[in-house]
Amino acid sequence: MGSVLAVCNQKGGVGKSTTAVNIASYIALSGRKTLLVDLDAQGNASTSCGAPRNLARDVYQAIINDVPLREAVIQTPVDRLDLVPSSIELAGAEPYLATLSGREFVIRRACDAVRQEYECVIFDCPPSLGLITVNAMVAAEKAIVPVQCEYLALEGLNSLMRAIELVKKNLNPALQLGGIVLTMTDFRSRLNREVAEEVRSYFKEAVFETAIPRNIRLAEAPSFGKPICLYDPNSPGAISYQLLAQEVMMRCGIGVRSEQQAVGT
Repeated sequence: MGSVLAVCNQKGGVGKSTTAVNIASYIALSGRKTLLVDLDAQGNASTSCGAPRNLARDVYQAIINDVPLREAVIQTPVDRLDLVPSSIELAGAEPYLATLSGREFVIRRACDAVRQEYECVIFDCPPSLGLITVNAMVAAEKAIVPVQCEYLALEGLNSLMRAIELVKKNLNPALQLGGIVLTMTDFRSRLNREVAEEVRSYFKEAVFETAIPRNIRLAEAPSFGKPICLYDPNSPGAISYQLLAQEVMMRCGIGVRSEQQAVGT
C-alpha cells in the first residue's frame, strides 16, 4: 500500500494547503499515482486543483454519509494526481464525529478502501487540532508540518509536536514526524533568518533542507485553479516545491515499496 502523509498545522496562513497541493503535484509528476484529500472546510486545496463547486460527492459525504471514498475521487489537471474535494459542509462534521464510537478512525477506514490504488495519499488538514486533524494523523504514517518564518507561527509548534506524540502513543504507533517545512521565507529579512535558525537549531535534521520562498506566482496560482507546476513551472516557488517533493519522497519512502515489489517479481 502507498505512503500516507498528513500536512498539518493548527495555525492558519502558514502555507499548509499550498504545500499539500504542490508536493502532491510534483510527486504525481514523478510518476507516482497520488491522491490528495482535502480535509479543510475552506476547500483551498480543492480550489487550487480547479475542482468544481457543489459536487454531489465530496469528503464530507464519505465521512458523514458513508459514501465510499472512491466515489468522491475526481481527476485534476495534473497527470496521475487525483483529488477528493472538500466543501463548506465539512465545518459541521466534528460535532457529528464526536458522537461516534471509534471516532478517531473514521478517515482511516475510508482511506483504507482506496489506499492500495495509490503510491501516495496526502491529507490537507484544517487549521486546528480537532477531530478531523486527529483522524488524519491516525490514518497517516508521516506528518509534514509547514512553518512560516515568523515568531507568531512558532508559538503553536510545540503544541503540535505534543499532539503528534499523543496520537502516536495512544492511537497510531506508526505515526512519525516526516519533516518541518519553512514557508514564506525571505532571507533578506533578519527576522526570517533568526526564526529559520531557531527552528533548525531546535529540530535539527527534522527540518527539510528546501525552504519555500515568498513568491507572487504561488499566491496567484490558486485563482487560476492550477498547481504551480502548471501555472508557472519556472518560477522560484515551483522550483522550490519540486525540490521539496524530492526530499519528501526520499524521507517517506514514496515509490520505494513499489520498486522493491517490482524487483521481487
